[in-house]
Amino acid sequence: MANIDLILASASPRRAQLLRQIGARFAIQPANIDENQHPGESVTLYVQRMAREKAETIALKQLANGLPVLGADTTVVLDNRIFPKPTDKTTALATLRALSGRSHRVLSAIAVVAEGHTELRLSETFVRFRNIEEQEYERYWSTGEPQGKAGAYAIQGLGAVFVEGITGSYSGVVGLPLMQTFELFERFNIACWNAR
Repeated sequence: MANIDLILASASPRRAQLLRQIGARFAIQPANIDENQHPGESVTLYVQRMAREKAETIALKQLANGLPVLGADTTVVLDNRIFPKPTDKTTALATLRALSGRSHRVLSAIAVVAEGHTELRLSETFVRFRNIEEQEYERYWSTGEPQGKAGAYAIQGLGAVFVEGITGSYSGVVGLPLMQTFELFERFNIACWNAR
């Protein structure tokens, strides 16, 4: 794996794009894990466990060839309830209706497995949606964008028109909080800022 400094344990094109933005050199090796929340598990512990298990799964399978492994998970939360990636139109529209006119939290956890141990970072961002008109739900669904997105929207895409404001990490809402990612890269001497 020449010119590769780490493995990204995610198939998310958004995370890959964010890593490229900061000049990281990486290969992609998605981790397939059970993403169900454990009974009684807090949202914070859940998102951190997901990031850690993704990274450790790839590291333990020796798929990283000794390179550091980065795992990440992003979760949309309202009233302590997780809004996962919608599986169908009904779920997506119900999610958007719940978020309309309110502030929700976006938790993004990252984990790096390197040098025989794991370190975690957590980003919490508050996103406020404007009131969304009923016909907008249908129009937005028809674009295809809500599918496969936590909270049924993409802040970096068409869903940006719903966002009245954010407090916290924009990149964390997209899927990878870059400040915290950089902190872990510095901790483990993982190169970034490479010329593109």
